[in-house]
Amino acid sequence: MNLYLPILVLAALAAGFAVFSVVATALVGPSRYNRSKLEAYECGIEPTDQPVSGPHAPSGQRFPVKYYLTAMLFIVFDIEIVFLYPWAVAFDGLGMFALIEMVLFAVIVFVAYAYVWRRGGLNWD
Repeated sequence: MNLYLPILVLAALAAGFAVFSVVATALVGPSRYNRSKLEAYECGIEPTDQPVSGPHAPSGQRFPVKYYLTAMLFIVFDIEIVFLYPWAVAFDGLGMFALIEMVLFAVIVFVAYAYVWRRGGLNWD
């Protein structure tokens, strides 16, 4: 049980901090709500109802695809970094094979990055 004591103490501290933060915010924070604070926020664009036709057409909002493409690009390049960290930590013990594999991985990601750049996916108009 002594091995798990530091983990339990850390978990108790984290839970206590979370509960304290929520309670303190509710008690101390401003409670003046207005219309703009209660509206949904999506990428800084105000949602508007789109005209739909047909009895079963869904009513909803349309947002530019550029925002979602930017998010997907962020995820792809973020995953690259997630793969690079463990490799960098264990680099000395992996040998030449791991170096060649990581260079191939980096080249593939760089080609994808160059393609996105060439197609204008990084231009924010």
